[in-house]
Amino acid sequence: MKRSNDFVVGLTVLVGVVAIVAATLWVKQADLRNRHERATARFRDVGSVRVGASVVLRGVRAGRVERIELGRDGWVELTMALDPSVELPRAPVVLLNESSLFGEWQATVTEVSAVPRDEVVERQLAEARSAGGDAWPGATLPDIAQLTAVAGRIAGDVASVAGRFEVAFDDQAARELRGSIKNFATLSDALSQTVRRQSTNLDALSADLRLGMRRLAQSAETVQRVAERVDSSTATGEVRRIVDDIATAAQQLKETSDEVRAMSRQLTRSQGRLESVLTTTDSVMLKINAGQGSIGLLVNDPTLYRRSDSLVVDLRALVADFKANPKKYVNLRVF
Repeated sequence: MKRSNDFVVGLTVLVGVVAIVAATLWVKQADLRNRHERATARFRDVGSVRVGASVVLRGVRAGRVERIELGRDGWVELTMALDPSVELPRAPVVLLNESSLFGEWQATVTEVSAVPRDEVVERQLAEARSAGGDAWPGATLPDIAQLTAVAGRIAGDVASVAGRFEVAFDDQAARELRGSIKNFATLSDALSQTVRRQSTNLDALSADLRLGMRRLAQSAETVQRVAERVDSSTATGEVRRIVDDIATAAQQLKETSDEVRAMSRQLTRSQGRLESVLTTTDSVMLKINAGQGSIGLLVNDPTLYRRSDSLVVDLRALVADFKANPKKYVNLRVF
């Protein structure tokens, strides 16, 4: 009987020990067969993350946090045990954030492109990446306490603004606002009246615009007809004949210009000769006027004029006498 009691007590103790060890291993999520893959991430601060926290990939639990220890240069290295069947992204990063309102944290493995556009988070990842090594870059997202504090500050600022608005918006401000609304209504009525008055002008402007468009269309049709005529003239060869005639006229004009140029050169030479003749004639006339030579003496000596006058008188008397007495001068005998 005593042996039976000892056996029951020993078995109970053994079962209790096994249960305690199994519970401890279950709580710590120990991997007895070492089927997980290890990955290390680098952080400046891991917040309230503890060993055993979940590692989440695309919203699904993919492992747990196995070890947290301080590294060199002030870094905190977090080792994760990951399920070997999980397909990791090409450039993974780890974000630490709260998973519930009860202070539980988790490590989220994601791609760089899925990181929230936050300046603090991007700076943490850049610093962790610049440290080098095989560790993944990591960043810690603000926890609920920080967000609550920020929300509290925002609420305080809103309350302060509301208080200032309540102080500023008193009865006087309400009356001024009603006056402003009334003035705005008056302005709206005046604007509507102005629009009604200007509607006639707008109609006239629209009619003028339509008339201008019709005239523009007519001008376009005229241009099109001219273009068609030019096209038909080009097709029938009239333009070519006109161009040929113009070319012929240009050639003739060129020949005429050459002839005029030659005549101009001849006139230039003739002008030179004429100037030479005039110079010589001027020299001769100067000599005649000076009384040089026979012609000069004949022109400048009055004696010759007087003698020539008497000679003419004598010739007239001789002619008269010849007419009166021809036999005196002519003796004609016929044998």
